[in-house]
Amino acid sequence: MLAKNFSGFILETGTDEAGRGCLAGPVTAAAIILPADFEHEFLNDSKQLSEKIRFHLKPIIEKHAVCYSVTHLHAEEIDEINILNASMKGMQECILKLNQRPEYIIVDGNRSLNAKLGLKNTFGKQFSKDEIDLLKSIPNQSIIKGDAKFVSIAAASVLAKTYRDEYMDLIHEEFPMYNWKQNKGYPTREHRDAIRKYGTTKYHRMSFRLLPDQLELEF
Repeated sequence: MLAKNFSGFILETGTDEAGRGCLAGPVTAAAIILPADFEHEFLNDSKQLSEKIRFHLKPIIEKHAVCYSVTHLHAEEIDEINILNASMKGMQECILKLNQRPEYIIVDGNRSLNAKLGLKNTFGKQFSKDEIDLLKSIPNQSIIKGDAKFVSIAAASVLAKTYRDEYMDLIHEEFPMYNWKQNKGYPTREHRDAIRKYGTTKYHRMSFRLLPDQLELEF
């Protein structure tokens, strides 16, 4: 059973991301504050759930949340600041978008939420000094496999995954030959075969190794 709280604070926020390992599309982050008594028998790390259950849970989580937010960071920004920094920045942006200020933040993974605050980049949101100070002022704890341990992180993982999947379904209509509706931008054989045949799009992460043989030299 998932634990309901880590810190003891009422306004504890869980945050997580989806899409870190994809070749195309955004990395999507979510943050959520849930009521102290929230639970659901199906809720777990989104990677352990079927698509049907994730989309069943999405409106339930949204309805019962005290507040939540979701942020997409797109390929241009990922390529500029790298995927790890983009993942953390997405979660930071989500915290700033919440309509209640968290008293404590729990983050899935092993990296502090405040790592690399205020990166100067060309694409995406630029944090103000006040926003950086706000993020620094909120205590936070990273928790390895937190999405399988705490209700709020699990809920954030479901929101991040479902919102990202909906986005990939949308851009699939623009570039159906990559079948993002099915593979969601992950490095499947089908996706890589399509890259070989059709090349890349504005949604591909050019800093990633899109094809296994792209660094091999021909003699």
